[in-house]
Amino acid sequence: MKKFIYISIIIVVLTVCIIAFLIYNGNIKFNNPSSEDYPVRGIDVSEYQGEIDWEKLSNQNIDFAYIKATEGSSYTDERFQYNYQNAITTNLKIGAYHFFSFDSDAISQSENYIKNVPKDMNLLPPVVDIEFYGDKNKNIPNVENTREQLKKLLEKLEEYYEKNPIIYATNTSYNLYIKDNFEGYKIWIRDIFSTPNLKDNRKWTLWQYTNRERLEGYNGEEKFIDMNVFNGSYEEFMKLVEE
Repeated sequence: MKKFIYISIIIVVLTVCIIAFLIYNGNIKFNNPSSEDYPVRGIDVSEYQGEIDWEKLSNQNIDFAYIKATEGSSYTDERFQYNYQNAITTNLKIGAYHFFSFDSDAISQSENYIKNVPKDMNLLPPVVDIEFYGDKNKNIPNVENTREQLKKLLEKLEEYYEKNPIIYATNTSYNLYIKDNFEGYKIWIRDIFSTPNLKDNRKWTLWQYTNRERLEGYNGEEKFIDMNVFNGSYEEFMKLVEE
């Protein structure tokens, strides 16, 4: 009897380890939205994808790409200019995103983005990515102050680029800082476990459904790439460029 129990435990442990490995390796994904429901798909990239062959990457059933440009008040993604200059030569719709810093004021963050991202009306709207980093999940930044700084940053970007920025958030950062606020802004939500269901019943515009996709055309230390879908038709997606 004991031998049977030990064998059963070993089988269970091995099964869990195999499943965990397959999930980590991107062989198993929690989300797999159909192209029929979500015909517009895209990626987001940063320096971690290394040197990107944009021609090869663009020919893999994707329609858009968001490229990390800046972070906080002074940091610039070291691959941004290369990625931007090469990405705009493809048939993809291109946008640039800024990683919000809880430790920098809104004005200096907007200046950093504006200094690095060209004002091109063919680009997708600017995106501000607000999520925890470092120890922020343990030392949660003040809600009202964060909302105030985020609002100023969004307004500055909208004023300069003449496009309504998009807010990217995790479920945690959305529920803390965005829920029931920022009603005039479109939402890009990260949910790698299930279809987004925002607690304030707001309609999301973009959904990052996995961070474990593998595509061809990049050679960075990060072997995976983030995949996203747009919540609507291609015609509706194209309106983002016009807004």
